[in-house]
Amino acid sequence: MTDGTPASGAPARGVGARLTRFEDDRYLRGRGRFVGDIKLPGMLELAFVRAPVAHARVVAARKPEGLAFLGGDLTGCSGIRADSGLKGFRSSIQPILATDKVRHVGELVAACLAPTRAEAEDLAELVEVDYEELPAVVDMRRAADPDMPLLHDGWEENTFLETSVDIGFEEAVKGAAAVVTRTYSTARQCMSPMEGRGCIAHYDEMSGQIVLTTSTQMPHIVRTGIAECLGIDQARVRVIPPDVGGGFGYKGVLLAEEVCAAWLAMTLRRPVRWLEDRREQFSVGANCREHHYEITGYAAADGTLLGVDCDAIVDSGAYSIYPFSACLEAAQVASILPGPYRMKGYRCHTKSAATNKPPILPFRGVARTGVCYAMELIIDALAEELGMEPSAVRAKNLVPPEEMPFTNITNKYFDSGDYPEALRRAVAAIDLPAIRETQAAERAAGAPTRTGVGVSIFCEQGAHGTSVYHGWGIPMVPGYEQAMVRLTPDGGLEVRVGVQSHGQSLETTLAQIVFEEIGIDPALVKVVHGDTALTPYSTGTWGSRCAVMAGGAVGAACEKLGERIRAIAGHLLQAEPDTVTLADGYARGSSGEVSLAEVARTWYLAPQNLPADVDRGGLELTEGYRPAPDTGTFSYACHAVRLTVDLDTGAIALGDYVIVEDAGRMINPMVVDGQVLGGAAQGIGTALYEEMPFDADGQPMAATFADYHLPGAVEVPAIRIDHMETLSPLSRFGQKGIGESGAIGPPAAIANAVNDALRPFGARTASLPITPDKVLDALGHAAARKDVAA
Repeated sequence: MTDGTPASGAPARGVGARLTRFEDDRYLRGRGRFVGDIKLPGMLELAFVRAPVAHARVVAARKPEGLAFLGGDLTGCSGIRADSGLKGFRSSIQPILATDKVRHVGELVAACLAPTRAEAEDLAELVEVDYEELPAVVDMRRAADPDMPLLHDGWEENTFLETSVDIGFEEAVKGAAAVVTRTYSTARQCMSPMEGRGCIAHYDEMSGQIVLTTSTQMPHIVRTGIAECLGIDQARVRVIPPDVGGGFGYKGVLLAEEVCAAWLAMTLRRPVRWLEDRREQFSVGANCREHHYEITGYAAADGTLLGVDCDAIVDSGAYSIYPFSACLEAAQVASILPGPYRMKGYRCHTKSAATNKPPILPFRGVARTGVCYAMELIIDALAEELGMEPSAVRAKNLVPPEEMPFTNITNKYFDSGDYPEALRRAVAAIDLPAIRETQAAERAAGAPTRTGVGVSIFCEQGAHGTSVYHGWGIPMVPGYEQAMVRLTPDGGLEVRVGVQSHGQSLETTLAQIVFEEIGIDPALVKVVHGDTALTPYSTGTWGSRCAVMAGGAVGAACEKLGERIRAIAGHLLQAEPDTVTLADGYARGSSGEVSLAEVARTWYLAPQNLPADVDRGGLELTEGYRPAPDTGTFSYACHAVRLTVDLDTGAIALGDYVIVEDAGRMINPMVVDGQVLGGAAQGIGTALYEEMPFDADGQPMAATFADYHLPGAVEVPAIRIDHMETLSPLSRFGQKGIGESGAIGPPAAIANAVNDALRPFGARTASLPITPDKVLDALGHAAARKDVAA
């Protein structure tokens, strides 16, 4: 690393600077370029016929004259398979267009093309499909029952995978002073990014490639999947993501729609565009978040956590999705449920249930939101049983900083952190003693609204790599992240990375890393990302990995480039290269300075002035990066919330909300704020509003935003953020992945606060979202219990 400090008086621009995002200029001026903005000559619009029933055999299908296609027409095109190497995993194949059976409402059955979307939809109305309807499997808790119809032929039961872990459990919990068992559940949600999914496929006759312009988070992975499904070499597929209007995991999978569009464009030699409408998004775009927990906590009389026993089920939907597979969430539950707590014993059994619902997708905070909710609520329940303040129980069991790095009971390697300090700061900021005084006054006055306070603390494993994923045996295993850097003839810098931004500010933060390493003004840095023809291979943007992995790769590449720049500059300055420093666009030695533009001009335009031993690779190179170990960085946060509950209506009003988070060294604190605040808003939606219910026939019960409530400015309080900065010893700058963190903590903190407000009445909630009806039901059940007891 070199001296990237700006000249005296210049604004900070390197790692740690609150640099305004470069992306915002074009977005705020309406100059972003999304799939829906792109039109190609002769382009046809694509509309799909989707199954109206959740489970049925396709008896017959008839298509009208025109550009209408059924599954049997897609010659040479195979379905999507995403298997796992985990023992006992059951395989499924997701058809591109279903031919024999449909397994969820909205599954693709036919594709229709026309010059306009309206005409394509008119053609789709003429497709006739005869279905023999079958009973739908909707309840994940009963999916494996022997009397349930099987979704996939050859399976013994509707389960993709079961996992079990037992680490000294029985011995650890002997003599527990408090044993509390609870049942918790979370609702299925729809991600609803501002821009829905969409793609344009066309055949490039000159290159002989299918070019897929698609709103995706992982272009190189999509390229691999498209080539496999079409049965062609990957060299014949190019994937280009334009601006991507939000993803959250929703755009982190291979879509049957993408495969179909690519096949149609290759076959017809016409550009084909599909743009998802909101009804499609609601009917087929539900992600998971649908968990069910039977969890028991065991503690000693002083609050020491002895062990946790959990039986968890995740609704994985109808198919294993590419590339993460159907074990995406349930297999992680067993390993991440303990979170940042020390315990002596642990037992967990998980099941990935197959149901007649859309396949699960990797929503922001994959699995962690659910396990945080279950674990943090059981901590509060143990505290109530022991008559202790919940924050005191947490403090007693959190991993202390002096034990870092720490390997927890499920072998998770915590790189750094001070979890007790985060808890202390959050409890102090929310002013717990004052809230307890307010509650006492409310009880004495018989107030119609009651105040509650809740806390949640969690860790987020981000940027985990080969050592974590190879054991899963899924189609994707991350390895070395690469970055290509090129000093341009005028002294600017081009950076090419395979990750794809969908809101992470990569064009800004990666430019800041360039400045940190070799002192080039971020405004002179051009970041190219995603395009498979222009960028190094990458598994993409997921798992809070970009800042650590792509940031580390850019830093490593700039370090190597800096060595080459110093060699040329040293020759020009008649100085030893190792005495030359790079800062603020200049190479400086004891005898003077030379601009990086002059160094570049020498390489490109005046090679006669180069040193004889100059590196023949020039001022362009690609470098790979992978931390060692690559088990991931562990960011963490503590959320604390004060709210009120109206006892007459069940309405919940959020008041003060505090987040104490630790992202290690922040490359751009303003970007971290944005990630945390945006995630927290989504977490509030999970806690209080968002739910995609299905009826007994597997029909989704929300089809518009009139049915599905996203939180807005009115529902999200003014959130206070307190940054901690314990550096990770594993990453290049000490940074940790933070992109998903904000969405993990709110459901647990809010649920604990609601239950805290209801505790004097003997009432509690146990399912998400916590709606007014659920609050009133909890109060009613508590009153009924008291009446029976009386």
